Amino acid sequence: MKLRRSRVSKRGRIEIIPMIDVMFFLLATFMLTSLAMQRLDSVRIDLPRGQAQQMPADRPVTLSVNRENRIYINQQPVSLDQIVGSVKRLIGPDGDLVVAADDGASHGIVVQAMLEARKAGAKHFLVALHRE
Repeated sequence: MKLRRSRVSKRGRIEIIPMIDVMFFLLATFMLTSLAMQRLDSVRIDLPRGQAQQMPADRPVTLSVNRENRIYINQQPVSLDQIVGSVKRLIGPDGDLVVAADDGASHGIVVQAMLEARKAGAKHFLVALHRE
């Protein structure tokens, strides 16, 4: 006598189409969310205030611009043309340069001074600010 199985066993299949649909949905959701988080309009802010970590004990090269748009390298007055020579002599192998600009300093002068310092070998710019 031959016994028959009461259940017919089917081999399981993994359906990948619903998984692809879910992945595309998640991709579209994350893309739209990241686009919504970007602020494309500029907001008036006060950069010199905030909280930052304490600088290490060694004294890095400091590029300062005061309210009258005068430029100083380590408290020595320099012109825009002299920045390359001054920074090249003082900059270390890590290329760190601290930028300390007054609230009233012209943005254009600060950027030009930073570009000249980059020509002299400055790789990383650290912005000085007042701790709150």
